[in-house]
Amino acid sequence: MKEDIKIAVIGSGYWGKNLVRNFYELQVLQTVCDTDTNRLKQMMKDYPGINTTTSFNEVLKDEDIKALAIATPASTHYELVKAALQKGKDVFVEKPLALTVKEGDELVKIARKLERVLMVGHILQYHPAAIKLKEMIDHGELGKIQYIYSNRLNIGKLRTEENILWSFAPHDISLILMLLGESPTKVTAFGGDYLQRDLYDTTLTTLDFPSKVKAHIFVSWLHPFKEQKLVVVGGKKMAVFDDMTKEKLFLYPHKVEWVNRVPVAQKAEIEPVQVDTAEPLKEECRHFIECVTSRKNSKTDGEEGLRVLKVLEEAENTLLGSKVSNYPLPSRERDRVRGTEDLYPKYTAHETAIIDDPCEIGENTKIWHFSHILKGSRIGKNCIIGQNVVIGPDVTIGDKCKVQNNVSLYKGVVLEDEVFCGPSCVFTNVYNPRAFIERKHEFLPTLVKRGATIGANSTIVCGTTIGRYAVIGAGAVVKTDVPDYAIVAGVPAKQKGWACKCGVTLRFNEGGSTCGYCGNEYGLEGGNLIIKKEEN
Repeated sequence: MKEDIKIAVIGSGYWGKNLVRNFYELQVLQTVCDTDTNRLKQMMKDYPGINTTTSFNEVLKDEDIKALAIATPASTHYELVKAALQKGKDVFVEKPLALTVKEGDELVKIARKLERVLMVGHILQYHPAAIKLKEMIDHGELGKIQYIYSNRLNIGKLRTEENILWSFAPHDISLILMLLGESPTKVTAFGGDYLQRDLYDTTLTTLDFPSKVKAHIFVSWLHPFKEQKLVVVGGKKMAVFDDMTKEKLFLYPHKVEWVNRVPVAQKAEIEPVQVDTAEPLKEECRHFIECVTSRKNSKTDGEEGLRVLKVLEEAENTLLGSKVSNYPLPSRERDRVRGTEDLYPKYTAHETAIIDDPCEIGENTKIWHFSHILKGSRIGKNCIIGQNVVIGPDVTIGDKCKVQNNVSLYKGVVLEDEVFCGPSCVFTNVYNPRAFIERKHEFLPTLVKRGATIGANSTIVCGTTIGRYAVIGAGAVVKTDVPDYAIVAGVPAKQKGWACKCGVTLRFNEGGSTCGYCGNEYGLEGGNLIIKKEEN
């Protein structure tokens, strides 16, 4: 390991594992930080001698670690980079720098004030073919540049946390800005959301530059094969950077002759261009090490990352007008990170949602428009919280619950795992409320047990317990405890029958009841449901 620098890689997943490999081979890797302990065990096996930890704060406190390479989801970049810079660490962060220009600008200012290296992972600027292409353009070999277009297409990993613009386009935006040496005066974009509503899986972005060059960037997850190709059209020659072929760079010395005032294409033979075979990521990592040791700015520093971020934000703003929709794009939703001790966002909340501190919200939970989570509330994993929902204070919700639109869960309510709350159902917490009498000390608890269903517009009066897998009919008013598996309906609610674990109404005969949907078997003894066979 180099004596003058020790680096920690934060996030060792899909792309982070490549950073781990390169920094290890460059003999500067000290620590790998990840929330996945199985992944860390594999890292220790593959890279003997490194340290591993699940705590980002532990990395920040380690004074031997001078620099961090961050390869976590884009929604975490701002929080993690900011915390690292403020602790005096140099930072390499994978694209994008942040999710808004405001956040990116703040990070750049912090890095400048604290004299820290801030480098963004725009890997194509370190690709030997891209470097050679830049030299050819600067030396006039292609003539005056007139038009650039790029395709970055695939049918590979589909994202749910960001759209295709933010996932693929930063590479090409960074490269085009580098090749032309200028920023666009106008950015427009349009796209399609064919797989998931408001999550664009194809976009076409147009950049207009002061030099009158126009560029198009087409990115898509809906392509039958992988394609990564950039075409530069010059007055003398055309150049193609094709990252999917063995020979990466080609010249096409085609010409256009005017015959009888009509343009006629004169095609010429393709000319492969010799380029170095160095691995772009290794060159990028090597450059970061050099910047840290020499204290010089990176060629993809925070300022460069901010220029790319400005183009991305403007492109996304125009996307909002490319289709009729009352909703912002999911990439405008803010994955909220409660403290830098967690590498990955635990949940996704729409930007109109309000989440008070402190709250505990499990990973993969989604909180939609205009909802409010009050302090002290605990929500489990993989929950869906609909629009205009109020939860708390001090409410507990288990895993895999669904709370539909316009539901309020106040203090005293506890939902166990897999509970369904239909639209506009009501939970009370005071039995005899008066506006002019304070009765917070009289709250009565309400417990909804695992797998129960609360129908739309029903009312659950406080002090009751809803049994496991019970079904409350729409519009019912529940004033007494409901047994496990019972179906109740009406005002006041009365039991109408029994439900299978899967939710289907059971029909009993002398031998009991077998669910026609899932095959579970039940019996009745003394008016109580008996489970004979029930699958997990």
